[in-house]
Amino acid sequence: MRDGIHESSVIEDGARLGEGVRIGPFCHVGPEVTLGDGCELISHVVVAGRTTVGARTKIYPFASIGHPPQDLKYRGEPSTLTVGADCLIREGVTMNPGTAGGGLETVVGNHCAFLANSHVGHDCRVGDHVIFSNNVMLAGHCTVGNYAILGGGAAVIQFARVGDHAFVGGLSGLENDCIPYGMVLGNRAYLSGLNIIGLQRRGFSREDIHALRRAYRLLFAQEGTLMERVEDVAAEFDTHPAIHEILSFIREGGKRSICTPRPVAAAI
Repeated sequence: MRDGIHESSVIEDGARLGEGVRIGPFCHVGPEVTLGDGCELISHVVVAGRTTVGARTKIYPFASIGHPPQDLKYRGEPSTLTVGADCLIREGVTMNPGTAGGGLETVVGNHCAFLANSHVGHDCRVGDHVIFSNNVMLAGHCTVGNYAILGGGAAVIQFARVGDHAFVGGLSGLENDCIPYGMVLGNRAYLSGLNIIGLQRRGFSREDIHALRRAYRLLFAQEGTLMERVEDVAAEFDTHPAIHEILSFIREGGKRSICTPRPVAAAI
């Protein structure tokens, strides 16, 4: 190994490598790739396309980062993939750049962990401190908020949103939007409550958690429409930022409906 780069690896002319980058055997780094300071490619890693990887991100064998999106409409447009700093990308992970139909960019935040064989589709936006367990599949055009956790084998349909601090259970099939702080389970996924364990780990106070529980019960009560209940909760909890984050998420809307709890009759 010379200057931190194994002799068997191919670094194309034009690739930009930061200080202290380490590249193990049999890696390939494309001509339009930027690797930030302290990045490490363990071995057999391919980083292609117009891809930028942030400082100190570590990528394990057989990861494929930045190859063309898995979208049959893609025609070679100059799209990008940006991966943040201090991320962990384990074996077999795939991440694709954007397309013309989604703003031409895929963005992954800082301090994220992508475990083996997980996938980030084209035009996605993934926040900071996000965890994808093994075999998580994120389709194109999805948004995943900060501190969200997706359990092993979970699949998220295209254009879906997963809010901050949300939890998607293992093997769940999410075809609707999951509210911030929510927990969804099952195939097809339903809203099963709040991510209480995640809130406790993030240092939310007992009072904040109790307020979120009260707001959750009001939001998903049987009376009235969801938007009517949103306004009722907004009036009752006018100074609680976490609750208003949920309300803003619902008001903003998207191409998918909001994931809701199972009807009582169906849950019995």
